[in-house]
Amino acid sequence: MHQNEDVRFTSSSIKLPQFCPLTLHHPTLNPFFTNLHLLLQNFPKFQHPFHQNGGISQTLSKFTHPFHQKFNLQNAILQFLSKPRNINPFSWSLSNTPLLCCASIALTQSNLDGTPLSGPKTGSGNEERVLISEVLVRNKDGEELERKDLESEALNALKACRPNSALTVREVQEDVHRIVASGYFCSCMPVAVDTRDGIRLVFQVEPNQEFHGLVCEGANVLPTRFIEDSFRDGYGKIVNIKRLDEIISSINGWYMERGLFGAVSGIEMLSGGMIRLEVSEAEVNNITIRFLDRTGEPTVGKTRPETILRQLTTKKGQVYSMLQGKRDVDTVLAMGIMEDVSIIPQPAGDTGKVDLVMNVVERKSGAGISAGGGISSGITSGPLAGLIGSCAIYHKNLFGRNQKLNLSLERGQIDSIFRINYTDPWIEGDDKRTSRSMMIQNSRTPGSLVHNHPGGSLTIGRVTAGIEYSRPFRPKWNGTAGIIFQRAGARDDKGNPIIRDYYSSPLTASGNTHDDMLLAKLETVYTGSGDPGSSVFVFNMDQGLPVWSEWLVFNRVNARARKGLVLGPMRLLLSFSGGHVVGNFPPHEAFVLGGTNSVRGYEEGTVGSGRSYAVGCGEISFPLMGPLEGAVFADYGTDLGSGPSVPGDPAGARLKPGSGYGCGVGIRVDSPLGPLRLEYAFNDQRTGRFHFGVGLRN
Repeated sequence: MHQNEDVRFTSSSIKLPQFCPLTLHHPTLNPFFTNLHLLLQNFPKFQHPFHQNGGISQTLSKFTHPFHQKFNLQNAILQFLSKPRNINPFSWSLSNTPLLCCASIALTQSNLDGTPLSGPKTGSGNEERVLISEVLVRNKDGEELERKDLESEALNALKACRPNSALTVREVQEDVHRIVASGYFCSCMPVAVDTRDGIRLVFQVEPNQEFHGLVCEGANVLPTRFIEDSFRDGYGKIVNIKRLDEIISSINGWYMERGLFGAVSGIEMLSGGMIRLEVSEAEVNNITIRFLDRTGEPTVGKTRPETILRQLTTKKGQVYSMLQGKRDVDTVLAMGIMEDVSIIPQPAGDTGKVDLVMNVVERKSGAGISAGGGISSGITSGPLAGLIGSCAIYHKNLFGRNQKLNLSLERGQIDSIFRINYTDPWIEGDDKRTSRSMMIQNSRTPGSLVHNHPGGSLTIGRVTAGIEYSRPFRPKWNGTAGIIFQRAGARDDKGNPIIRDYYSSPLTASGNTHDDMLLAKLETVYTGSGDPGSSVFVFNMDQGLPVWSEWLVFNRVNARARKGLVLGPMRLLLSFSGGHVVGNFPPHEAFVLGGTNSVRGYEEGTVGSGRSYAVGCGEISFPLMGPLEGAVFADYGTDLGSGPSVPGDPAGARLKPGSGYGCGVGIRVDSPLGPLRLEYAFNDQRTGRFHFGVGLRN
């Protein structure tokens, strides 16, 4: 049987010159589709990317899609930034790019003198049809395929081309697309063969190679294991382009999930079943700081650029991550001296890298005076006695280095605090983010928590000076070490120094009017996510150093933990705290139980005071309306029988129980200062009490 020279289905690459009409002369040709000839020449012609042509494989860079014709990483980055973040501009899909082979049909007919011949046709209008008697799938040489499973894949992909069916050019071409869309073939050419039984339509296909290895280039941050796992299932099998597209999408998705500027930029089928995968990752070329005023115009900043740059975790040479950039923006805002911060990525010429420009708007003034007021929780003689006023003079950006200086005064009817505090959030030249804080303080606080007595009051005066160093040592973990000198003593309501209280219990450990101590401090803090109700753990230890024989020597440890759990619309908050003191310590430094941040239902300090203590709390909060929340809670606290071991046994002299529990209900309202808490609780003595607090329990 001879191949019908009248009906030809041809496929060619778009790289070839414009196809010229072919006129064949044969006296016995059947006249089909003469008037469709010019229209069919305009059909698109291009090959699959893995089609072998003279041993040279076609790569993604040779696709006819505009993006793949000339891949430019800088343009892709800018396109990426201009789109929603859940869209990957680097991804290519079989459904929206001309990845598939497309065949065109060239049908010409002419007699010897060049005039068209008439012949049988079906259909109406311009949709002329050819009656097909048989449909076969063969290799590119017209022979049977060695693998019958590939033949079945091709036949199953056909929709319109069936034996004994009348087909249009468009229907044949659509089925060519469907064969290649199955992903197993790199080319497909439909050929019409004239037989005595009619026209036989043969799809000559070329299967893809078997996959035997992978070469990946440019993937510096993409894990090797991720790439290996993506390609492992296809080893030794025919390369399927649909599966390959899924792998490329998953690789691009890996970058997108982490906010990284990276994607697959090229892919090539090499001889021997090897695939070369090219990945482009946009590294940071340079980072600059640009100061803007509130109108967005450039201005001269007061902060040193290096002070801002050292806050950034994004460094030169890293693959740029938008998530990391967002964290850097939050970090710079947390400095407290910026009003607005943003990062703008820009292409760094033709290097394939990005330049980052951080736009910052400084606060109007880094220095000022503030005033306010509040309520002291350590005063139990009435709410008016606990009222305090405060004022402060501050500078938040000394020398343009983000250093803080604060002079503050808090004054109430009973207590007062004057403090000078200097903080350097990041010591210059240190690469561990170590901060330094120096403090001098003169305070007077109520002593009624431990030494309350009828008919009078006493205060504890402290003069304190110290220096502390703090730094993060693991993610979410922070450590602090310092040394503090303190002189503390008691005074009566007339301001005279006293050494014994109303019950003749000693007020100092040394027997003098004041106690001197030099304390070495260690503290470890775990902050969890930082959200309200998230996990928190704090452990601190103070050690008295015997520099002078009169100075107190003791060791005090204290720990507290909090854990939040979400239970549907409700939230369960569990907290625990405990501590212990060993050595010679002042009685007013004993652990105090009872009150708003201890055992609710009791007044401040009325459960007990001891060398040791433990307090547990369980609380369930639930939404009511808007920012309003309701809460149900229960507290328990005990001094673990250590009350009598405190010098003078102040708790025993005042008949404090040493342990107790309370339970009640409350409401919460969110505020800029934290949750405002109003609670009512009953204790185990069957008495009730209102409590008001700001923020979560300590």
